[in-house]
Amino acid sequence: MQYRILGNTGLKVSALAFGGSSLGSAFRRIDESEGIRAVHTAIANGINLFDTAPYYGATTAETVLGKALKDVPRVKYYLATKVARYGPESKDFDFSPKRVTASVDESLARLGVDYVDFIQVHDMEFGDVEQIVNETIPALQKVKAAGKARFVGISGLPVKLFRRVLDRAPVDQIQSYCHYCLNDTALADLLPYLKQKGVGIFNSAPLAMRLLSNAGPPAWHPAPAELRAKCSTAAALCRTRGSDIGKLALQFSLANPDIHTNIVGTADPARVLQNISDI
Repeated sequence: MQYRILGNTGLKVSALAFGGSSLGSAFRRIDESEGIRAVHTAIANGINLFDTAPYYGATTAETVLGKALKDVPRVKYYLATKVARYGPESKDFDFSPKRVTASVDESLARLGVDYVDFIQVHDMEFGDVEQIVNETIPALQKVKAAGKARFVGISGLPVKLFRRVLDRAPVDQIQSYCHYCLNDTALADLLPYLKQKGVGIFNSAPLAMRLLSNAGPPAWHPAPAELRAKCSTAAALCRTRGSDIGKLALQFSLANPDIHTNIVGTADPARVLQNISDI
């Protein structure tokens, strides 16, 4: 396993991290024991960063991850979770200081820890930038000052939002997804700016939420039919050449030294081992 220093945080994290959405059955139904085995397999193979959120599986992912990490010494891993998103509808977002502050305590209880290393604003494009800059992030900075989180981060899909927020608010880390992978490199243009600011980068979904896989994307995936078809064709071509498009996609994102961490989640221990063996 490769390890990299994450921005200005000073943390030495595994280049491949474990994304917790799968522990909430985001891609297929799993049982608790399967998820716990996947986490333990990841740890055994050098992964030391775990990312989750209350939204994943309606708090199930945090609960399962907490059980999996129960007997692991806290100094052996870094933990990231999120606030502000609690369901799939617009009504399920709440970026208010009161709610995000309470959300941190709820997550800590589910995870069974006294603090998280990263607390992130989840999918900030669904909120108001003014509120996020003037209320949400300051509330999380208070959480940080209270010792319940070590670093404050933001996450979202539109790449342009990161600069809008980072120009105005103190943030240690960002999480971008589906924008530095084989089919989309929109994050690349922002990397010099992020590097200059010393911001840690979580490059999430290097397989584009299973778009770049033999299994193909889930039904809810937002990719248009034309893109789905092209990725399916590319996956088939890789198979004819004795390769796997998922392995190629992971290698592509990991090859960029300016991207410190790539989040890849799976509830299949064998798949975890397969991914790690190619790093």
